[in-house]
Amino acid sequence: MKKTVQGLALSVVASTIVMAGGYKIPEQSLNSMALGAAYVAHTDGADSNYYNPANMSFMADDKQYIEGGITLAHLPEITYTLMDPYSGNSESENIPIPFFHYVSRAYDNLRWGVSLTVPGGLTKRWNTPAQKAYAEEFTLKIVELSPSLSYRVNDQFSVAGGVRLVYSEGIVKSNGDAMSIIIQNPMANVARDMEGDTIEFGYNLAMTYRPASDMTLAITYRSNVDLDEEGTATLFAGGMTAYHGDASVSVPLPAALNIAASKTWGEKFTLEFVYERTFWSEYKTLDFEYSGANLGPLTPVFDTPIPKEWKDTNTFRIGATVKMDNGITAMMGFALDETPVPEKTIGFELPDSDAKIFSMGFRYQQTENFSWGLAFLYDAKDPLSLTKGVADNPVLANGGSFGGGGAYLTTLGMSYEF
Repeated sequence: MKKTVQGLALSVVASTIVMAGGYKIPEQSLNSMALGAAYVAHTDGADSNYYNPANMSFMADDKQYIEGGITLAHLPEITYTLMDPYSGNSESENIPIPFFHYVSRAYDNLRWGVSLTVPGGLTKRWNTPAQKAYAEEFTLKIVELSPSLSYRVNDQFSVAGGVRLVYSEGIVKSNGDAMSIIIQNPMANVARDMEGDTIEFGYNLAMTYRPASDMTLAITYRSNVDLDEEGTATLFAGGMTAYHGDASVSVPLPAALNIAASKTWGEKFTLEFVYERTFWSEYKTLDFEYSGANLGPLTPVFDTPIPKEWKDTNTFRIGATVKMDNGITAMMGFALDETPVPEKTIGFELPDSDAKIFSMGFRYQQTENFSWGLAFLYDAKDPLSLTKGVADNPVLANGGSFGGGGAYLTTLGMSYEF
């Protein structure tokens, strides 16, 4: 019983994770969504600025490129199955995700571009008692402005670099009132209500080499960005306010390395392979600060660093593009995506697992300068069965399984060249 009560209290802190690896959003354009983000080497539109700014150097010198669109992300409910009263379902969510990209005309061997994207985010809500005590609501918004500059060394080789300007904000609510009644211990009635935001900076680098006109090799790197969230928090214990004031926490938006190769046959059919390494091992602990407040006996509950020990992950992507004579370009993709979350530190705020990603879409060239299209992506999470006694979370330490979840994404995008 003591372990359960302490775990419910600590979970209020654990549920404030600001970046969720299983919910990163690498697909930030029509083509990228249709190809499952197998879109690094073979980019030729305004979204090149985001996915591989070095490729801006190989676009038509006298043209400017614009692309905009919106993605609707549907997150189905997640089901946790153990035994009553610990089983429960999360709420399903629908999240709009806009994007915008621009690439300028060439200035000799230089070219610049800018992108406005939503590279990550999450809304997760539980109303069932055990889960509500850990993550009644977790909402995270991340917006990134990415200006870049490319330099064409010669007709085969180009390099680029840029800045990551990242804004994030989050809302976290956890409430153990219902669980305190179920386990008949008023000390389990602990809760947290927190809001925070931040603006941070990073950088990106890219390189493209074309050994032949129908083959492209590329490497891109996005730096780690520490999200130093600052805001206010209200902590409750036994139905009473234990603290209200300033609060802060820092978590990483991890670095990512992409290595890609594409090959085109007859200017009609293109295959691209992408290997992505995401450096989640930067996320070792979660440590909150309360402006020097003395929480007394609540210090072990609210102010103890929580080990996370996330691991670096690999993602393998393949995408195919087919250009048809009727102005339609068909695209499809597949990816294998690892979760960074070890079973020991898994929680209800992020019940993540490995995933298989399936995608498809098309682009229609309606006029010489204007095109539009649709894309669909399904992120299929593997069912997750927990080993009894492994998880730090006192409920999940009893075992059980997660099912459902994943994501369905639908994108509408439009592009214009002038």
